[in-house]
Amino acid sequence: MKPLDFGRSDDPAVQAQLDRLSALSVPQGRLGLETISALLERLGNPHRKLPPVFHVAGTNGKGSTCAFLRAMLEAQGYRVHVTTSPHLVRYNERIRLAGELISDVELAAVLAEVLDTGADLGPSFFEVTIAAAFLAFSRTPADACVVEVGMGGRFDATNVLEPDALAACGIAALGLDHERFLLAPEEGVPLEPMARIAFEKAGIAKAGVPLVTMGDHHLPQSKAAIETVAAKIGAPLFPCGLYGAWAAKPTGNNTVLVYGEGQACYFQAQLGLPGRHQVHNAGLAVAMLRFQNKVQVSQDAMKAGLVIARWPARMQRLAPGPLTGTREVWLDGGHNPQAGAMLGVHFAGQRLHLVIGMIEGKDPAAITGPLASAIHSIIAVPVPGHDWHPAEAFGREARPAPDLPSAIAMLPDDGNPILVAGSLYLAGEALRLNDELPD
Repeated sequence: MKPLDFGRSDDPAVQAQLDRLSALSVPQGRLGLETISALLERLGNPHRKLPPVFHVAGTNGKGSTCAFLRAMLEAQGYRVHVTTSPHLVRYNERIRLAGELISDVELAAVLAEVLDTGADLGPSFFEVTIAAAFLAFSRTPADACVVEVGMGGRFDATNVLEPDALAACGIAALGLDHERFLLAPEEGVPLEPMARIAFEKAGIAKAGVPLVTMGDHHLPQSKAAIETVAAKIGAPLFPCGLYGAWAAKPTGNNTVLVYGEGQACYFQAQLGLPGRHQVHNAGLAVAMLRFQNKVQVSQDAMKAGLVIARWPARMQRLAPGPLTGTREVWLDGGHNPQAGAMLGVHFAGQRLHLVIGMIEGKDPAAITGPLASAIHSIIAVPVPGHDWHPAEAFGREARPAPDLPSAIAMLPDDGNPILVAGSLYLAGEALRLNDELPD
């Protein structure tokens, strides 16, 4: 079954362009920035006409880091462009212009322009998306940009960004994902898997641009690979971990950030995003602001932004609605071991009902393993538009349901929370069914 990664729109003009996007594919084996560079050249190189850019790579947490960056910058009063991926419900979520999701009229026009301009280049879905985002950014006044890497870093379409455009680069948590692409054999690259992943992510480093990392949160081989790349490129390196010159540490109920320089407390702030891991994502975002000099952000704005930051489908408690009723329902789109570990920590000591849908090829144990002690029951559901794991993949006690509403209806109202997890595509369906469209 072909993945429905391209979204659906009620606007006929937008849908016409999404249909064109759905026909695109990456030529087998093609890697590199030649196509996106050629496409941007034809469009007048919009990536060279942007306000200061914060560029974020990583396996897990890069989206949350982008959310914290956006919120802190906006708390300072800045207008902020943002491009992130994937979208959950509407393609428009991938492009935010000066604080607002791109309108259908603007989206249809910019996609048509990019697709028409690059028709003979054979660009990929993501290359067209990034070109459209940068083109729209270049035409709308703003004070800063936040750009999330799609996959990897070195060959990601966002990596056309040049040193003059960049305020800071950041590398969030690392783990194994997209191994087929990021671990493909190549001469002159690290052989150890996590070193190779770090090498690919560190490919966004640029000469003279601060490169902020999660420091001791990265494995030693990952740290070494990042340090090697940074030294070779000439990127000033600023590790931000639990220890060292800069640190982000959870205290109390793990929703308070203590950020220090050496032994001095920089500030404490409540976080709007739940989960112990968000302390480290917030620390990365604060450090990216702290170690750049193109955009000034006060401590008060940082504190205010960290409180109001929101990032849908990442440890999100759903509101009462058509899907949830009055039940306590949590939503997380994570699907790899790192995401599973974070869920395990968050729900430790609790009992929950797990409603899970995972794309075929993902490891069910990545989620069910860390949650084993908390799971009271498991219901497996399809992932819309994809081939998915059947119920038996999640254990002998797992039961099937045809869809999310049926799964919720099957669960007893016993006071235990419900966790919907395993796929961002499933998470998008949950948000749509509960009338909580990301805005």
